[in-house]
Amino acid sequence: MRLIAAMALACGLLAVPSVAQAQAGKLEIADITPMDEKTEKVGVGFPIIVTFDRDVKDRAAVEALLQVQAEKPVDGAWRWVAPRKVIYRTKFYWKAHQTVTFTAQLSKLPGNQAAKDVTRRFAVGAANISVVDTRKHVMRVTRDGKLAKKIPISAGRGGLVKNGVDVYLTTSGVHLAMNKKPMETMTSSWLGVTDPKDPRYYKEEIPWAVRISDSGEYVHQSAGYYQFLGRSNQSHGCVRATPAGAKWFYGITQRGDVIKITGTKRKLDWTNGWSYWQLNWTEWKKGSALTPSR
Repeated sequence: MRLIAAMALACGLLAVPSVAQAQAGKLEIADITPMDEKTEKVGVGFPIIVTFDRDVKDRAAVEALLQVQAEKPVDGAWRWVAPRKVIYRTKFYWKAHQTVTFTAQLSKLPGNQAAKDVTRRFAVGAANISVVDTRKHVMRVTRDGKLAKKIPISAGRGGLVKNGVDVYLTTSGVHLAMNKKPMETMTSSWLGVTDPKDPRYYKEEIPWAVRISDSGEYVHQSAGYYQFLGRSNQSHGCVRATPAGAKWFYGITQRGDVIKITGTKRKLDWTNGWSYWQLNWTEWKKGSALTPSR
């Protein structure tokens, strides 16, 4: 037997897997959004976005090992949006001022015992919910149910149609704050315009920019043109605000805050950024690998 084994090994017919080979198929989590409770507070619309380090073959088995527990419980469900990505959204907005704990017990997955179990706690801050009325040119911001500020705005003016879509219109729907920068460089490259001689070309440094979609929409300070704020829509699709209003809004904004925009003919697509609230609850649950319980 020893002679046969030795001959087989010499001929490459029998191999002992290395540690690296043994772990090659191990499923781990590559990223979790948002960050933990010590790093940030999040808004009441926030999703839990889990990205794995490889494609998930048995989605139902993995999903069953992902648990979410809130101090103030509300119904929620997972939806798979890519072979490596699954997102948790609640039926109604989270309750403000609480902690939410996410746990992934991937070591319980058959054949995945070497994986590390993961726990992350999120801190939910104030319930910041803003409604942008593009027809009345005003943004009303409520905090924990009380009106905190009314800010004059100017939204997308419309008038540039590409592939049947007016890309200069602000999208109507439920957006979430995705990130923010005190100063953001905005250019016309998203239009394919990079030549400074083109009349549509622009490159500007814009203060107090809160991103609300993947298609380039922000709430930000208006770069001049203050005469239009509260009166008419003149932007390329963003929500322009007064300097004082934009700075205040930037200061209170948490990732996952709700910004609902109304009054335009261009509808926000649920795959555009964190726009998951564009799907109703029944449709959202259809993306789960598990049979919905309700």
